[in-house]
Amino acid sequence: MWRDYSSGLLKNNHTSVLSVRVSAFISALLLSLLCGLFYNMWKYEVERIEREEGGWHSRLIGEISDKDLEVIKNFGNVKDAVRNESGKAGISTDIGDAEALTDIEGAETLTDIEEGEALTDIEGAETLTDIEGAEALTDIEGAEALTVNEGEENSADLYFYDLKNVFSDTPQIAKLVGISPEKAVYNYPLLAMYLIRDSRDTAPRLVFPMFIIIMAMASMSLVVIIHNAFAVSMNARVHQFGIFSSIGATPRQIRTCLLQEAAALCAVPVIAGNLLGIAGAMGLLHMTNVLLAGGAAGRHKAVFGVHPLVLAGALGVTVVTIWISAWLPAKKLSRLTPLEAIKSTDELQLKRRKNSPILARLFGVEGELAGNALKAQKKALRTASFSLALAFMAYTMMQCFFSLSGISTRETYFERYQNVWDIMVTVEDAGADIFEETKAVRKLAGVKDAAAYQKASAKRIITEEEMSEDMKAFGGFSHASGEFVTKVDSGWLVNAPILVMDDESFLDYCKQIGIAPRLDGAVIRNQIRDVTNPDFRHPDFMPYLKQDDLEKESVSILRQSGNEQVTAEIPVLSYAEEVPALREEYAALDYYELVHFIPVSLWEEIKGQTGGGESDVYIRVIGKENAALEELNALQDQIEQLLSRKYTVECENRIQEYETNRSQIWGMMTFFGALCVLLALIGIGNIFSNTLGFVRQRKREFARYMSIGLTPEELRKMFCIEALAIAGRPILITLPPAVLAAGYMLKLSYVDAGEFLAKAPLMPIIAFMLAILGAVGLAYFLAWRNVRRISLAEVLRDDTMM
Repeated sequence: MWRDYSSGLLKNNHTSVLSVRVSAFISALLLSLLCGLFYNMWKYEVERIEREEGGWHSRLIGEISDKDLEVIKNFGNVKDAVRNESGKAGISTDIGDAEALTDIEGAETLTDIEEGEALTDIEGAETLTDIEGAEALTDIEGAEALTVNEGEENSADLYFYDLKNVFSDTPQIAKLVGISPEKAVYNYPLLAMYLIRDSRDTAPRLVFPMFIIIMAMASMSLVVIIHNAFAVSMNARVHQFGIFSSIGATPRQIRTCLLQEAAALCAVPVIAGNLLGIAGAMGLLHMTNVLLAGGAAGRHKAVFGVHPLVLAGALGVTVVTIWISAWLPAKKLSRLTPLEAIKSTDELQLKRRKNSPILARLFGVEGELAGNALKAQKKALRTASFSLALAFMAYTMMQCFFSLSGISTRETYFERYQNVWDIMVTVEDAGADIFEETKAVRKLAGVKDAAAYQKASAKRIITEEEMSEDMKAFGGFSHASGEFVTKVDSGWLVNAPILVMDDESFLDYCKQIGIAPRLDGAVIRNQIRDVTNPDFRHPDFMPYLKQDDLEKESVSILRQSGNEQVTAEIPVLSYAEEVPALREEYAALDYYELVHFIPVSLWEEIKGQTGGGESDVYIRVIGKENAALEELNALQDQIEQLLSRKYTVECENRIQEYETNRSQIWGMMTFFGALCVLLALIGIGNIFSNTLGFVRQRKREFARYMSIGLTPEELRKMFCIEALAIAGRPILITLPPAVLAAGYMLKLSYVDAGEFLAKAPLMPIIAFMLAILGAVGLAYFLAWRNVRRISLAEVLRDDTMM
């Protein structure tokens, strides 16, 4: 049958051949692309976890000797066991002589400790001076040994062959070496990436399961495409196989013939599609690296990889899918009796007549006929309808979300702080002397202004008499959460954050608010928002404390956080609504906090009473007017060179931050947009498969229409109506919920509808819509080009005519 029938059929029936090959190629391409992207996303996430947490599977914490380590390594499922000394430093003896301190996590030789000189290169540690007062180095003169250890116990990291047994084998190993099983720690994030979960791990960890769900749904859709292509092609030949069966062809011969045809048709498209899919995954990963290069904090470069099992799996899934897709209709055909097969017509059939009132009203008879044809193909086009609807809705909502996010970020961050900072420097673990370094920063060329500040926490009691009448009007502290405000006998204990500013910046702030510059008191932010108004974008502010009391000289009694009995009395210089130009948000989470601004000279006097501040110090730098990115980059380099000799610093550049944020958003939009396009391609592939595969049936259908008087122009109009209905129906179905979702996002973000509409992503959405319409139109154009060459007499007479 292959020599006498199938080979000639494949050469002469280009439409059916093209339909099957295109379906196989698209499915292989998309399956391979999905598998490649899925594997590299999984690989990247595993690499990230191993970089941040380590590649160990479980960890035993306790005293573990070399003998214990050998016992662990000899356990059957243990691949390797390594003593973890990340928190344990080497030992230096006889520090009085202090000839060398070595092996402290890679530290270089440190000398002259008696003189208290710099200790550097200990994991990038900052300069340590005044060793007698250092907390980490105690009793140096009489010390016989110095050990820097984050924990009192060492540990062993375990690596297993079979990860499924990690949670059962680790307690057994712990007992073998005399360690309590409760002291076992598991690398839950890494194990979850291998779908190994434990009831003690309460984190959702949905990344990998979501990958699998998306992959499975997409794969099922692609399976349906291939299946439909083969079903259409084979069902179109029921009549012919009935004739073969009547002249002696056995069911086995028919099945074998059809499977041989499937193998011959799909071999080249499947291999080409898989290779092109892997290349596409590589290209997308490279594009992601380019877009996010240096922009995402903590992100490492993704290295493309293809595991042989992934490649074999994608190829295997495609081959199995094609075999099943060809086997099912072949099995069905082989079971038909010769009489059933010969009697069967290969035209589209409606089980019962249905009306299409909308299409009939809009387009007349052609609309009615197109509606009936679509109903007859309803099952075959189900995948296309679902994929196109889901793709359009996802793309529309994605565009709306990122547009709203962009508006919000621009208004609340970049535009809000545009004239507040150009470069932000974070100096880690800095002391009070860093405030003096700000003077050197101010003298740099290109610096218009600079201010250094540090954050500290404290508490303060607000009495009923101190509250302003406006604050009482919206309920006072009745809306406050117990997490932030505590009711006490004399009033309410609220958070009173302290911003410690360098003296020069504080004096400038005093001038800014119109008070006499002094360094012996605090300025208090006397402002609170109406907490009953949920619109965080347009808040209503009002005085926190009574205006009458503010005119009197007063003190603010600050209490130590966690130990409110320890207090410090600070003179209040002023209560102000205007705040200094710092890149800070006030009362963002805790609406009732009472912010205090004080100079560093006063902070040095009271910090023991209010508790220590944060270890980091921030330096806010404003460059020249309208400074370009290159100028800010050069200024940033100068600041880093100035401060990095003594401190560990991190710098942020406002313009660079804006560009990075824009690149990241564009990258995420590109990625999610590609997923939406992928979904749309699944649907479009299904449409191409059906339109090209049903050419034979449509020829007979149109020939019958022409025999009763329909013209080719009317039939072309019918085809156009079908294309418009197939492409337009998913759009019309998804537009209302997409609009409602966008409205809901507007409500949650409190962005004005007019402001959103001015920036609404109408062009990308319209372009996506037109792309769907164009792709569906192309599929129907190619089908019409084959259908229109109708010879009425031959189609009605000859069953083999294509």
